[in-house]
Amino acid sequence: MDLLARHLVSHAFNNAWANHRLLGACAQLTQAEFEAPRTGFFPSIKATLNHTLTVDWYYLDAIERGLAGRAPNDAFMAFYEPEQPFASCAALRVAQRESDRQLIALCEPLDAAALATVIAVPRLAGLTHEPLPRLLAHLFQHQVHHRGQAHAMLSGTGVAPPQLDEFFCTWDAPLRADDLRALGFSEAAIWPAE
Repeated sequence: MDLLARHLVSHAFNNAWANHRLLGACAQLTQAEFEAPRTGFFPSIKATLNHTLTVDWYYLDAIERGLAGRAPNDAFMAFYEPEQPFASCAALRVAQRESDRQLIALCEPLDAAALATVIAVPRLAGLTHEPLPRLLAHLFQHQVHHRGQAHAMLSGTGVAPPQLDEFFCTWDAPLRADDLRALGFSEAAIWPAE
């Protein structure tokens, strides 16, 4: 596998693992704590995590269309209507897991030809065009950014925020084994032939 493609796949797996850990912690909150006003770009853990997911949907749609040679989605704003599609953490957790699996499935078959694709991204101001590796890097960074905000908000609750700042180092494999098992992943799937 192309080195860049392997790197992007590892980020997709790490993204799913980090979301699993964060949403697992958030699932311990009461509904009132999940919705409570907090300091951040979005005003609550609920709003932050819903935003992260709707942006995933938006970019996944654009990338899948681009890779399939299909036209951009004229109705792209529908991904944000409603702004917070999930009222509960439990429902959001299921939808985020589905989105994370979709992102992994999108990244796994990437090759040099696919990585050369320029994706048309519909925006309110018109179409923009982004090389696929840059767009995926942006999507991963968006996730990290808002997970960090939700993580900080979680610090203001009685639920301890989970460790999220490690990136699949070999030494901490035993520490993530239970999480990977729960997700149906393995170290061998993430890091084949190492």
